[in-house]
Amino acid sequence: MSPKKLLDKYSVVKRKDTITVDLKKEIIEKHVTDLTREYGRSSSTVCTILKRKEEFKKLEVAQGITKVTKKRPKILDVEKLLLIWMNERQLHGDSVSEAIVCAKAKLLYVNLVRNTPGASSEDEEIFKASRGWFEKFRKRNGIHSVVRHGEAASSDKVAAEKFVPVFQEFVAKEEFLPQQVFNCGKTGLYWKRMTKRTYITQEEQSLPGHKPMKDRVTLVLCANASGDCKVKPLLVSHSENPRVFKACKVHKTRLNVMWRSNKKSRVTRIFFSEWVNDVFGPSVRKYLEEKQLPLKALLVLDNTPAHPPQMQDLFPENQFITIKFLPPNTTPLLQPMDQKVIANFKKLYTKALLERCVDVIEATELTLKEFWKDHFNILGALRLIDKAWEGVTWRTLNSAWRNLWPMGVHERYFEGFGHAPAPVDDPEVHLVDDIVALGQTLGLELDAADVQELVEEHSDELTTEELLELLEELSQEEVQELLSGKEEVRDDAAPSREIREVLVMFEKITAFLEKHHPDKAVTIRSVNMFNDNLLFRFRDILKRRQKQLSIDRFFGKVKKSRASDSEPQPSHSGVKFPRRASPPDSEVDSPSTP
Repeated sequence: MSPKKLLDKYSVVKRKDTITVDLKKEIIEKHVTDLTREYGRSSSTVCTILKRKEEFKKLEVAQGITKVTKKRPKILDVEKLLLIWMNERQLHGDSVSEAIVCAKAKLLYVNLVRNTPGASSEDEEIFKASRGWFEKFRKRNGIHSVVRHGEAASSDKVAAEKFVPVFQEFVAKEEFLPQQVFNCGKTGLYWKRMTKRTYITQEEQSLPGHKPMKDRVTLVLCANASGDCKVKPLLVSHSENPRVFKACKVHKTRLNVMWRSNKKSRVTRIFFSEWVNDVFGPSVRKYLEEKQLPLKALLVLDNTPAHPPQMQDLFPENQFITIKFLPPNTTPLLQPMDQKVIANFKKLYTKALLERCVDVIEATELTLKEFWKDHFNILGALRLIDKAWEGVTWRTLNSAWRNLWPMGVHERYFEGFGHAPAPVDDPEVHLVDDIVALGQTLGLELDAADVQELVEEHSDELTTEELLELLEELSQEEVQELLSGKEEVRDDAAPSREIREVLVMFEKITAFLEKHHPDKAVTIRSVNMFNDNLLFRFRDILKRRQKQLSIDRFFGKVKKSRASDSEPQPSHSGVKFPRRASPPDSEVDSPSTP
């Protein structure tokens, strides 16, 4: 048919008011026919899907879901929150078992149902979190890092007991002294939280838009085995520049912590590497020189993604630091900071917080409610963090090594694993009583059990409300990435040849800046930040493509016609990827209280 005749036949389409029903049917029929041919489905199935297209567009389901029943939307919410929870556990190096995952899924479902208007107790029993559900959930999302049996706890203890003599032999061989051996541990801290039974907490939770995650920071605490050297902590907040910083013109480099920020308040590999190079290294060097000790140090770390398995990012001046990793899943048993050090710090923070409240009420006309709501901010919390960290005694820090390195403990009043009772004159024995007394002075309903509950709530275990908040902060692409169980490579990614050219050019730019820029420290930081935050994605794309190409070649699926259309993906092993810059000698701002 000629173009002219074709135009005449469908010229009626140009006028909406004259389009015929027959022509509408013809258009619909052609549309449905194309879909049935493309997907191999019947026309009735295609028409049904098209009728419900708006409903399906709103659904966010995991990969492999075929049916959406009446109870399915709530279970989908559970699975999304469960994936976020498992991701957070993985970030902290924790393994989970099938039983733990099912129990958490059931708890999430019950909490979601209870927050749904009109829900009954019978609705809470609909979702059983059975083994069958777990198997489907695991397969849909490609989950492999789940312990299938119940031997996790016993295997952890066996691994810990095997590692202890190995570690002790290593320390003895290298002749490390307790002053030279350090450990750091990270923990979440809700800097503005009281116990659940207090009227302030109950009132805050009843307010619309209450978001407890906004009062959460992550801290990295570090000290040596002798307990006489505490390193400036790393603090990660959700806010880069809090409002109070701007109002008080606070310089973050002069804080008593190294301030970093991201949406989840989580310690990243970049943040940790910066802390090791800019804070830990210079502080330990200065300490060892003052003590006239050999310039060598051992840093013991747990096995988490935030800690690079091979610390190749150490600056040249920090090469005196040796890194030693604990075996996986032994952190609760061996890591010194987890042996009551962090718990003691949080109790001291709570005590300092309540003391601050008492001082304000006695010195001003403010009520506790007014001070808590309008006058207590992160700047005041930083002062309390500094006070609490200073309050952790050398005895607490030293005795925390009793499980991993008994020979490094000054007073060995213990045997094997486990916690020995503290001496009667230990200040921690009276710490909880002091907190309870302060709370009662403020008119708060508080007892020893409440204090212990508050300390446990400061842990990294996220509640259902906090998981929902994290889900709100995730973008649509990040949600789909969680639900699909893998990271999808976008179709509009640059060709491999362009990526390799950019990487080579960046290597030349890096060499030029390192050679000619007068401020070496700024150059190094900028280059490393650009390299780690942006270019890593394109290096990963090259690796994925190379891996896929190898698979295609193995199965003989590479066609000769592809070579004529586009450049084949040769091995990128010859490409010199941009390296992290090596820093010059640099000074670190001395810690000071804000």
